[in-house]
Amino acid sequence: MQPFSGFSRGTVAVDALLFLKAGLIGLSIAAPVGPIGLLCIQRTLAHGARIGFVSGLGAAVADGVYGAVGAFGLAAVTQFFVTLALPLAVGGAAFLGWMGVQLYRTVPPARSSGAADDVGAWRAFASVFALTLTNPMTILSFIAVFATIGGGDAATTGTAAVIMVLGVFCGSALWWLALASAIAAIRQRIGPRVLQAINRTAGTFLLGFAIWQLITVLR
Repeated sequence: MQPFSGFSRGTVAVDALLFLKAGLIGLSIAAPVGPIGLLCIQRTLAHGARIGFVSGLGAAVADGVYGAVGAFGLAAVTQFFVTLALPLAVGGAAFLGWMGVQLYRTVPPARSSGAADDVGAWRAFASVFALTLTNPMTILSFIAVFATIGGGDAATTGTAAVIMVLGVFCGSALWWLALASAIAAIRQRIGPRVLQAINRTAGTFLLGFAIWQLITVLR
Protein backbone atom coordinates (compact mmCIF):
# COMPACT_ATOMS: atom_id res chain seq x y z
CA MET A 1 0.00 0.00 0.00
CA GLN A 2 2.90 2.37 0.58
CA PRO A 3 3.92 2.70 -3.11
CA PHE A 4 0.31 3.29 -4.09
CA SER A 5 -0.06 6.00 -1.45
CA GLY A 6 3.10 7.68 -2.61
CA PHE A 7 1.93 7.59 -6.22
CA SER A 8 -1.43 9.02 -5.17
CA ARG A 9 0.20 11.89 -3.31
CA GLY A 10 2.45 12.58 -6.28
CA THR A 11 -0.50 12.58 -8.67
CA VAL A 12 -2.44 14.96 -6.43
CA ALA A 13 0.57 17.29 -6.27
CA VAL A 14 0.94 17.32 -10.06
CA ASP A 15 -2.79 17.93 -10.53
CA ALA A 16 -2.74 20.74 -7.96
CA LEU A 17 0.20 22.39 -9.72
CA LEU A 18 -1.57 22.10 -13.08
CA PHE A 19 -4.73 23.60 -11.59
CA LEU A 20 -2.71 26.48 -10.11
CA LYS A 21 -1.00 27.20 -13.44
CA ALA A 22 -4.33 27.16 -15.26
CA GLY A 23 -5.87 29.37 -12.57
CA LEU A 24 -3.12 31.96 -13.02
CA ILE A 25 -3.74 31.89 -16.76
CA GLY A 26 -7.46 32.45 -16.22
CA LEU A 27 -6.67 35.32 -13.87
CA SER A 28 -4.27 36.93 -16.35
CA ILE A 29 -6.81 36.62 -19.18
CA ALA A 30 -9.58 38.26 -17.14
CA ALA A 31 -7.52 40.97 -15.43
CA PRO A 32 -6.74 43.41 -18.30
CA VAL A 33 -9.36 46.17 -18.37
CA GLY A 34 -11.28 46.02 -21.64
CA PRO A 35 -14.93 46.26 -22.66
CA ILE A 36 -15.92 43.34 -20.42
CA GLY A 37 -14.17 44.89 -17.43
CA LEU A 38 -15.85 48.25 -18.08
CA LEU A 39 -19.26 46.56 -18.25
CA CYS A 40 -18.70 44.73 -14.97
CA ILE A 41 -17.51 47.88 -13.22
CA GLN A 42 -20.47 49.92 -14.49
CA ARG A 43 -22.98 47.21 -13.60
CA THR A 44 -21.52 46.83 -10.12
CA LEU A 45 -21.84 50.58 -9.55
CA ALA A 46 -25.38 50.68 -10.91
CA HIS A 47 -26.81 47.42 -9.54
CA GLY A 48 -24.44 46.06 -6.90
CA ALA A 49 -21.75 43.41 -6.53
CA ARG A 50 -24.05 40.51 -7.42
CA ILE A 51 -24.90 41.78 -10.89
CA GLY A 52 -21.30 42.79 -11.52
CA PHE A 53 -20.00 39.38 -10.48
CA VAL A 54 -22.64 37.52 -12.51
CA SER A 55 -21.65 39.58 -15.54
CA GLY A 56 -18.04 38.52 -15.03
CA LEU A 57 -19.15 34.90 -14.69
CA GLY A 58 -20.56 35.16 -18.21
CA ALA A 59 -17.05 35.90 -19.46
CA ALA A 60 -15.56 33.15 -17.29
CA VAL A 61 -17.98 30.53 -18.62
CA ALA A 62 -17.33 31.60 -22.23
CA ASP A 63 -13.59 31.32 -21.59
CA GLY A 64 -14.25 27.89 -20.13
CA VAL A 65 -16.13 26.84 -23.29
CA TYR A 66 -13.30 27.93 -25.56
CA GLY A 67 -10.78 26.54 -23.10
CA ALA A 68 -12.47 23.14 -23.23
CA VAL A 69 -12.33 23.14 -27.02
CA GLY A 70 -8.63 23.93 -26.86
CA ALA A 71 -7.82 21.54 -24.03
CA PHE A 72 -9.54 18.54 -25.57
CA GLY A 73 -8.10 19.29 -29.00
CA LEU A 74 -11.47 19.38 -30.77
CA ALA A 75 -10.03 20.26 -34.17
CA ALA A 76 -13.34 20.22 -36.04
CA VAL A 77 -14.99 22.59 -33.56
CA THR A 78 -11.92 24.82 -33.58
CA GLN A 79 -11.97 25.03 -37.37
CA PHE A 80 -15.69 25.78 -37.31
CA PHE A 81 -15.27 28.77 -35.02
CA VAL A 82 -12.16 30.02 -36.81
CA THR A 83 -14.07 29.88 -40.11
CA LEU A 84 -16.75 32.06 -38.54
CA ALA A 85 -14.21 34.45 -37.05
CA LEU A 86 -15.08 37.37 -39.34
CA PRO A 87 -18.90 37.30 -39.04
CA LEU A 88 -18.65 36.68 -35.29
CA ALA A 89 -16.25 39.59 -34.87
CA VAL A 90 -18.49 41.91 -36.90
CA GLY A 91 -21.57 40.77 -34.99
CA GLY A 92 -19.74 41.19 -31.70
CA ALA A 93 -18.67 44.71 -32.64
CA ALA A 94 -22.25 45.62 -33.57
CA PHE A 95 -23.53 44.16 -30.29
CA LEU A 96 -20.85 46.00 -28.33
CA GLY A 97 -21.66 49.26 -30.09
CA TRP A 98 -25.37 48.81 -29.35
CA MET A 99 -24.58 48.18 -25.69
CA GLY A 100 -22.40 51.29 -25.63
CA VAL A 101 -25.20 53.47 -27.02
CA GLN A 102 -27.73 51.99 -24.60
CA LEU A 103 -25.38 52.52 -21.68
CA TYR A 104 -24.71 56.13 -22.69
CA ARG A 105 -28.45 56.83 -22.69
CA THR A 106 -29.14 54.96 -19.43
CA VAL A 107 -30.46 56.94 -16.50
CA PRO A 108 -29.17 55.54 -13.17
CA PRO A 109 -31.93 53.23 -11.84
CA ALA A 110 -33.33 53.25 -8.34
CA ARG A 111 -31.96 50.58 -6.02
CA SER A 112 -33.98 47.38 -6.37
CA SER A 113 -33.96 43.77 -5.25
CA GLY A 114 -35.94 40.56 -5.56
CA ALA A 115 -37.40 39.25 -8.81
CA ALA A 116 -36.23 42.24 -10.86
CA ASP A 117 -32.64 41.54 -9.79
CA ASP A 118 -33.01 37.89 -10.81
CA VAL A 119 -34.06 38.93 -14.31
CA GLY A 120 -31.23 41.45 -14.40
CA ALA A 121 -28.72 38.81 -13.33
CA TRP A 122 -29.70 36.41 -16.11
CA ARG A 123 -29.57 39.16 -18.70
CA ALA A 124 -26.24 40.39 -17.38
CA PHE A 125 -24.77 36.88 -17.57
CA ALA A 126 -26.16 36.12 -21.04
CA SER A 127 -25.06 39.41 -22.60
CA VAL A 128 -21.44 39.11 -21.43
CA PHE A 129 -21.35 35.39 -22.28
CA ALA A 130 -22.50 36.13 -25.85
CA LEU A 131 -20.12 39.07 -26.17
CA THR A 132 -17.13 36.98 -25.07
CA LEU A 133 -18.03 34.16 -27.49
CA THR A 134 -17.71 36.58 -30.42
CA ASN A 135 -13.92 36.27 -30.18
CA PRO A 136 -13.31 32.73 -31.52
CA MET A 137 -9.57 33.36 -31.95
CA THR A 138 -9.43 32.82 -28.18
CA ILE A 139 -9.49 29.09 -28.97
CA LEU A 140 -6.10 29.33 -30.65
CA SER A 141 -4.68 31.13 -27.63
CA PHE A 142 -5.93 28.40 -25.30
CA ILE A 143 -4.51 25.67 -27.55
CA ALA A 144 -1.07 27.30 -27.41
CA VAL A 145 -1.20 27.92 -23.66
CA PHE A 146 -2.54 24.46 -22.79
CA ALA A 147 0.09 22.82 -24.98
CA THR A 148 2.74 24.65 -22.93
CA ILE A 149 1.44 23.84 -19.45
CA GLY A 150 0.19 20.39 -20.45
CA GLY A 151 3.58 19.09 -21.52
CA GLY A 152 3.60 19.88 -25.21
CA ASP A 153 0.39 18.22 -26.44
CA ALA A 154 -2.16 20.59 -27.97
CA ALA A 155 -4.79 17.86 -27.67
CA THR A 156 -4.59 17.25 -23.95
CA THR A 157 -7.20 14.70 -22.91
CA GLY A 158 -8.72 13.17 -19.82
CA THR A 159 -8.20 14.40 -16.29
CA ALA A 160 -5.51 16.94 -17.17
CA ALA A 161 -7.79 18.70 -19.66
CA VAL A 162 -10.62 18.89 -17.12
CA ILE A 163 -8.26 20.26 -14.48
CA MET A 164 -6.94 22.95 -16.84
CA VAL A 165 -10.42 24.07 -17.89
CA LEU A 166 -11.59 24.23 -14.26
CA GLY A 167 -8.43 26.11 -13.32
CA VAL A 168 -8.97 28.73 -16.03
CA PHE A 169 -12.61 29.16 -15.03
CA CYS A 170 -11.82 29.47 -11.30
CA GLY A 171 -8.99 31.94 -11.91
CA SER A 172 -11.21 34.09 -14.09
CA ALA A 173 -14.14 33.88 -11.66
CA LEU A 174 -11.86 34.84 -8.77
CA TRP A 175 -10.86 38.01 -10.59
CA TRP A 176 -14.46 39.02 -11.28
CA LEU A 177 -15.40 38.36 -7.66
CA ALA A 178 -12.52 40.51 -6.42
CA LEU A 179 -13.32 43.29 -8.89
CA ALA A 180 -17.04 43.36 -8.09
CA SER A 181 -16.35 43.33 -4.35
CA ALA A 182 -13.83 46.17 -4.59
CA ILE A 183 -16.09 48.36 -6.72
CA ALA A 184 -19.12 47.62 -4.52
CA ALA A 185 -17.18 48.93 -1.52
CA ILE A 186 -17.25 52.46 -2.96
CA ARG A 187 -20.66 52.21 -4.58
CA GLN A 188 -22.59 53.96 -1.82
CA ARG A 189 -20.33 57.00 -2.07
CA ILE A 190 -21.31 57.67 -5.68
CA GLY A 191 -24.35 59.85 -6.37
CA PRO A 192 -26.71 59.73 -9.37
CA ARG A 193 -24.89 62.51 -11.25
CA VAL A 194 -21.52 60.83 -10.94
CA LEU A 195 -23.04 57.49 -11.90
CA GLN A 196 -24.61 59.01 -14.98
CA ALA A 197 -21.25 60.49 -15.95
CA ILE A 198 -19.70 57.04 -15.49
CA ASN A 199 -22.43 55.50 -17.65
CA ARG A 200 -21.75 57.98 -20.43
CA THR A 201 -18.00 57.53 -20.19
CA ALA A 202 -18.27 53.74 -20.21
CA GLY A 203 -20.76 53.86 -23.09
CA THR A 204 -18.39 56.04 -25.11
CA PHE A 205 -15.50 53.66 -24.47
CA LEU A 206 -17.60 50.64 -25.46
CA LEU A 207 -18.60 52.36 -28.69
CA GLY A 208 -14.93 53.17 -29.29
CA PHE A 209 -13.98 49.51 -28.72
CA ALA A 210 -16.66 48.47 -31.21
CA ILE A 211 -15.42 50.86 -33.89
CA TRP A 212 -11.82 49.77 -33.32
CA GLN A 213 -12.82 46.10 -33.61
CA LEU A 214 -14.67 46.76 -36.89
CA ILE A 215 -11.69 48.62 -38.33
CA THR A 216 -9.35 45.83 -37.25
CA VAL A 217 -11.34 42.96 -38.79
CA LEU A 218 -12.40 44.74 -41.99
CA ARG A 219 -9.17 46.42 -43.05
